[in-house]
Amino acid sequence: MFTSLRSRLWLSYALVISTALGVVSVVLMVYIIRNPLIYRQEAARLLVVQNLILRDRGDWINLRPENIQASINQHAESFGTRIVVFDGSRKLVADSGSPEFPGLRFPRLAREKLTSVIRDSDGIPWLYRLRQLENNYWLMVTVQRPNTALMNILRDDLFLPVVGAGIIAFLLSLLLAYLLSKWVGDPLQRVVVASREMPDGRVGLLKSEGPREVQELIVGFNAMSTRIKTTQQSQRQFIANVSHELKTPITIIQGFAQALLDGTVDTPESEKKAAQVIFDESGRMHRLVVDLLELARLDAGTFDLKYESVDMNLLLQHVVEGFTQQANNRQVNIEINSSNLPLIYGDGDRLSQVFTNLLDNALKFTPSGGIVKIRSEYDSSQLRVDVTDTGAGITSDQLPFIFDRFFQADPSRKGGEEHSAGLGLAIVKEIVQAHHGTITAQSSPGQGSTFTVRLPLALPDASTVNQRRRH
Repeated sequence: MFTSLRSRLWLSYALVISTALGVVSVVLMVYIIRNPLIYRQEAARLLVVQNLILRDRGDWINLRPENIQASINQHAESFGTRIVVFDGSRKLVADSGSPEFPGLRFPRLAREKLTSVIRDSDGIPWLYRLRQLENNYWLMVTVQRPNTALMNILRDDLFLPVVGAGIIAFLLSLLLAYLLSKWVGDPLQRVVVASREMPDGRVGLLKSEGPREVQELIVGFNAMSTRIKTTQQSQRQFIANVSHELKTPITIIQGFAQALLDGTVDTPESEKKAAQVIFDESGRMHRLVVDLLELARLDAGTFDLKYESVDMNLLLQHVVEGFTQQANNRQVNIEINSSNLPLIYGDGDRLSQVFTNLLDNALKFTPSGGIVKIRSEYDSSQLRVDVTDTGAGITSDQLPFIFDRFFQADPSRKGGEEHSAGLGLAIVKEIVQAHHGTITAQSSPGQGSTFTVRLPLALPDASTVNQRRRH
């Protein structure tokens, strides 16, 4: 019955409220039973009698004990009550009660200005009010507590209003509990249902409603759902891209291998050409697999960076020297300005991989007679390295996606016969971010491109190295 979150919340609220109302009702009923209407009427009469006697106390307060007895007898007869007087030592001085009445003792707990109950020597209860006089005497006005029947209690002028108010309060509390449980439970129930449907991809954004904490939960859930959808879409796209990139070389390798097996390739020159094609395509597959493994390690956080002091001047010079022959073959001039750079802490091999990839791309997409520039500068917090080419540039609609995996610009930027799977810049971005840096790109068609790498500087001490290793 109570399987939904809302129903369980309603039941919980109803039980709590019912318990509170039940305790209050019991207390009120006990009060009514112990103090029915006839008791309250007698208590009011005792108060009136006490005040009247105190108003005339000057007539008898200074009398001798035997004269006091006559005076209180007269008052008791007039008011229909029993009057008892005790002296300062709380001994009986006078009692207007009939001789057959059991005696009354001074109360153990003397409470003035309150109507209380005292029992006589026979255990009969009496209602009384007590007041101390100026001569240290104590005046007790008392009347025997009347017996009450159950019907008298049910006819009490407070009984029906209390019962009616309790029933109305209970019904209102159930309604309030339902509204409160609906306010809290419905949004949470939608989150539960949406979380179950999430693997099927049928979850939309949930409406933020309910208490503030529940709204924060829904906002977080929507953000998580969006990230999961994006990740799932990225994974599907990733698998499709990997399949496409592997399909082409595998098909080529199979084709030339089949030609060799069938004897279609029957000359030494054609055999050499087929072997070369198989070798080239297998190397392409090997590079793709290596790049995929590096990306997987970067995503899993298992990419091991060996932090050490890195001389960026020597690193950039070494990278440029490695491309000197390629630049000469393409008739592209490389200009570098990287003098007086500070030491940074990082993985020298991985940083070399970053700038090797950027310089390789710049050379691929720069026509003969073009220039590739490497400029660097630094301030108190970071080192900046710009790699600029004078190639065809990147269109504005492609620029936001150049660091995405398997992204490739239009065929005019593929560098002729050289082919890339589109993972290089994605790896570069991951390595730079692993060094707590950033990489950005600026480009305009026909005006070349500029890739900017920013790396944080650090003080050359062991604590900094250890801190970066922990991160």
